[in-house]
Formats: sequence, C-alpha cells, structure tokens
Amino acid sequence: MCGIVGIVSQELVNQQIYDSLLLLQHRGQDSTGIATMDGSVFHMYKAKGQVREAYRTRNMRSLRGSIGIGHVRYATKGAADREDEAQPFYVNAPYGIILIHNGNLTNTRELEKDLFKIDRRHTNSSSDTEMLLNVLATEIQSQNLGSELTPDHIFKAITSLHQRVQGSYASIALIAGHGMLAFRDPYGIRPLVLGSRKSSNNNIEWMVASESLVLENNDFEIVRDVEPGEVIFISSNGELFAKQCAKDPKLFPCSFEYVYLARPDSVMNGISVYEARLRMGDRLADSIKKKIFTGDIDVVMPIPDSSRPAAMQVARQLGIEYREGFFKNRYIGRTFIMPGQSHRRKSVRQKLNAMGTEFKGKNILIVDDSVVRGTTSKQIVQMAKAAGANKVTFTSAAPPVRFAHVYGINMPNRKELIAHNRSVSQIANELEIDNMVYQEVSDLYQAITFESSIKDLDMSCFTGDYITGTITNEYLEWVENSYLS
Repeated sequence: MCGIVGIVSQELVNQQIYDSLLLLQHRGQDSTGIATMDGSVFHMYKAKGQVREAYRTRNMRSLRGSIGIGHVRYATKGAADREDEAQPFYVNAPYGIILIHNGNLTNTRELEKDLFKIDRRHTNSSSDTEMLLNVLATEIQSQNLGSELTPDHIFKAITSLHQRVQGSYASIALIAGHGMLAFRDPYGIRPLVLGSRKSSNNNIEWMVASESLVLENNDFEIVRDVEPGEVIFISSNGELFAKQCAKDPKLFPCSFEYVYLARPDSVMNGISVYEARLRMGDRLADSIKKKIFTGDIDVVMPIPDSSRPAAMQVARQLGIEYREGFFKNRYIGRTFIMPGQSHRRKSVRQKLNAMGTEFKGKNILIVDDSVVRGTTSKQIVQMAKAAGANKVTFTSAAPPVRFAHVYGINMPNRKELIAHNRSVSQIANELEIDNMVYQEVSDLYQAITFESSIKDLDMSCFTGDYITGTITNEYLEWVENSYLS
C-alpha cells in the first residue's frame, strides 16, 4: 500500500504535489519522493520519513516544472529503512522515464531473470517498482519508434507489460519531453482516480491519484476511475489519450481499502468508503446479536479512527450508548504500517490512552476495523482492563485475517496472523477477552458492494482465494522465508 499522485498543469506543480502527499500520508510513512518535468529535464528529490519532515524550501525550489508525480511509501517489497528503495525510480533509456507504483508484483523471481538475461537490464535494489519500470522501458524501446513516440507506441508497450507482469499495480510515469502515463493492472486491485479542471487560461489540467479526496482538495473534478488494464497518456500540452490494453480485464478492488486503508472521505470505484464502513457496522451488529448476549453491555467504543463509523452503527443497532474511551495521539503514525512487530508494540502505547472514567466498572464492547496480527488488539484489551473495565467484548468489522496478502499490503507472513490456524475461541483466549465476534465474509462483501456495479472483490486475506490465479503454496512459503519482520 502506497499513495501516488500525478499532475499535468499549466503552472508549477511542486506545491500541489506536496499538498497532495500530505493528504495521502495515511497510505505510507516510510519514505516519500517527488519528481517534476521541465521540458525534457527531470528534477527529483526523495527521502526517508513523512512528508512534513522530508522536504525543505531548498528541495521544493529545485522541483521545477508543470508536470510531476509524487509518492508516499509503505514498504511491502524491499527494505523499509533504505533511502535508495524510496520512489520514484528512474531509467535513462528510452528518452528517460521516472515511475511510481502502488501495489505488489508477484512474479519478481521470473522478472529478475528475464530482465538480466534477455533484456540486458540491471536493477540496483530489491524493489519490485524498479523491476516494473525496467519492464516498461524495455517494452517501449522494443516498439518501432522511428523519430517520434506516439500514444499508440505506449499502448502497445503496456499491452506487452500486462502480459509479462503479474500481481497488483497502479502506476504513474513521466516520459521526458513527452508527458505523463498512468496505468492499472488488469484486475484493478489497487485504486487510481482521474480528475480534471480548467486552468486560469481555460486549458484543461489533469490529475491522477490513489484517492478521490486528493482531487477534490485540489479543486479537480472527478472524471472517473482508471479502468482495470486501462492506459492513460497525457501529453505535455495536456491532450489525453486512453485505451484498454488488457486482454480480459476484470474489476476486483481490494476489500481492505474499504476496511482500513483508505480515508473515509474518499470514493473508490464508485463506492463511498464512509458509507461502506457504516454498512459494515450494521452487518456486524447483526452478527453480535446472534452470537452473544448483549443485555449486560454498558457501552460501545471504537478504536480510533477508522472503526468509528462501524462502531456508531453497532451502538445504534444494539441500542447501547456510544462512548469514546480511547484518546489518540495524532502525532504517532498508523501502527498497522509500522515496520516490524517491535515498532508496533511500542507505538500502540504511545498512540492510544484509555480514559479511566469511561471504563471503570463497565462492561465494554470494543469495535475495531480489523484484527491482523493481534499486537494492537491485545494491548488495547490490557489497557481497558487496567483502566477498570469489568468485562471486555472485542469485535472486528472485518472477518478473520487468516491468509497472507500478496497484492500490496504488508501481511506476507501467515505465521504472524493471529487468526491463521486458530478458531475464534482460541483467538479470544490469546487476546485475553471475554467474547470475540468477527464480521462474516458474506456480510463484508454485501456491505462494500451494496447498490454498486461491482460484482467482485479481492478478499484473499480472508478467504485464501487469490484472484490472479498464480499464487501457489510454494510462492507463499518463499515470501515468508524472504520476509523480515
């Protein structure tokens, strides 16, 4: 999971991209980077850490140009603490290409061999983004370019890229002197939204970003989502070309975007994230009624922030008072995307504090958006009991996360997942709670897709069904063996 943005404008884009990355900070806090294009010249700066810490005035002044891209990184492939793993990545031929990527490639072993032995290209990091860039560069270079690069050349190159690359990828690239390119994998697993606005001289400007809120906050009108397998090329003068370049595209957006990753004020694939989370709460309340006695529960509490909509609906449906018992330190990043278990354990205590007056002598029903490793959940339960809670019931707006996620979320190690090979009662014992209730898989599906045109979702971390059809147990074991927690 990362956040990406690209802008083709009539004015300098450095500040617009910086502001956009602040809005996408929740999607990654390991590193950040901005690249701009001034004619055929690239300017790039990237650094470890969060956006507000990474850029100085001198960095921003060097980012000249009216076309640019920006990235915030949450490491799912490659080392989180290495600056050379930060995006964007650059190759100098053909033309010069800079690329950013949100997602995870699942055939990197094959790509690495082919790039070196067949394409004669060298990657200097363990990042799958650098591999994706080199595949793109190879396929563009293999076209019969002549003296001019045309949109048709680009479309043919991405058609070949789709055939070579497996996994999830929403990507934006700059091609020196030509324009900006955006494309999405044939399953549309990771989000990408297109928007436009009129400039002061009445020309059309374009933006592509991971979430719709970025477009809206920059006064862009949402045009539509980039379709699965689609390629969009915007020339340096703002002319847009689009074409479907996948053989058999199908939309399978990642369900975890709606559960946790995306901001609630975003709309993805035509679905409001906030409204989907409200419906998750309604569905979860139905399960709670069926599975436990609720007559002795005094209050319903969310784990701030992403579980609030679901918790409000649970309280409403159960007719139980809604209270805020956990206070959040907003200067601590999201614990789910902290690198490594030791960081997560330390950050939970720094991030949340239980207010004793809301807990003392009460039976508490806690609502969280999901339970992944159990690190956060167990400490929250301990905090609630230490604050005086009489009884703790823990509920999750998502089903048990039993399987590795290989499409761009940092859940590659099944052994770290608290629900892997455990029953719900065993999970409750592990978390030291009185009752545990999870959302049903079918209810999550209905909550997200309600009254939408979406027929399918990527729910692989809940079901073990991998939509690309190329994920074997051997691959999962290889990922686990190469993963450093």
